[in-house]
Amino acid sequence: MKHLVLGGVRSGKSAFAQEQVAAGGKAVCYVATSQVWDDEMANRIRLHKENRPKEWQLIEEPLALASVLNAFNSPDHAVIVECLTLWLTNLLCLEDETRLAEEKHALLTAVACFQGDLVLVSSEVGLGIMPMNALARRFGDEAGSMNQALAKLTDRVTFVAAGLPLPLKS
Repeated sequence: MKHLVLGGVRSGKSAFAQEQVAAGGKAVCYVATSQVWDDEMANRIRLHKENRPKEWQLIEEPLALASVLNAFNSPDHAVIVECLTLWLTNLLCLEDETRLAEEKHALLTAVACFQGDLVLVSSEVGLGIMPMNALARRFGDEAGSMNQALAKLTDRVTFVAAGLPLPLKS
C-alpha cells in the first residue's frame, strides 16, 4: 500500500498519516526530512517526536530520501516520510539544479518500486494567493508538480483539512 497524505499547516495530516501506517501492524520506520533552523522549528520537531510511538525507528534524512526508501524496500517494512515539502525546501535551498533534478527523479523511482507500506506526507501549498517572490512561486510550482507525480504512483491519496480526511483516490 502506498498512500499520499496532503494537507495544509496544522491540518491534521501528520496524525492521520501516523494512524494509517500504524494500522498496517508492521514495524514502522519514520523518515524525518526537517532540519532545525530556529527555535520555532526545534519546537515543532519536539512536538512531532512526542506525538509518535517511541518504538518507531527514526531516520533523519533531509536530502537523500530515495536512498532511505531503497534501503527499506521490502514487503515487510512500513515507512512514513514526513514531510516531502520540507525535503523539497532543503533541496531548493542548496541552489543546485542538478542535485534537485537527481533527487526528485530518484524519489519518484524509489516510490514506484517500493514494495512495503509507504505513507508520504506533503503539504498542499496551491490553495492560497500567488506568492510575491520568485523563490516562493518556484516552491509552489515544484511542490504541485511533485504532489501530482506522487499521486499517480500511489494507491491512495487523502487530503486532510480541519482534521478531517477527504479521500481523493482510493
